[in-house]
Amino acid sequence: MKQLFELDVYNLSEKLSDYIWYDFDKWPAKAQNTIGYQVIRSSDSIAANIAEGYGRYSPADRKKFYRYSRGSFEETKAWLRKLNRRKIVSNNELKKYTEIINELGPKLNAFINSTK
Repeated sequence: MKQLFELDVYNLSEKLSDYIWYDFDKWPAKAQNTIGYQVIRSSDSIAANIAEGYGRYSPADRKKFYRYSRGSFEETKAWLRKLNRRKIVSNNELKKYTEIINELGPKLNAFINSTK
């Protein structure tokens, strides 16, 4: 069995949350204090739930946490769209996130579906 840090789905989720973490410092205080902390928590939760599920014994337990990860993934996308609409995240920055999201989403779905 692979180590957690060897999984593409885990590494992509870490990459997305790291981008958000470092971009946060460029946002105005109002955005940081409202959406900012929310999107950091939701994006960090993607990888955290993958990790927690990976450490579980039963397939049902693992799958439950991977599904939580999927929920955090969708929440993160919603926050990023809101940040873009409110002109906090530019279209160019959103493109950087979207590239990861477009790769992570299908891999996360496949990862959940492959859990036995």
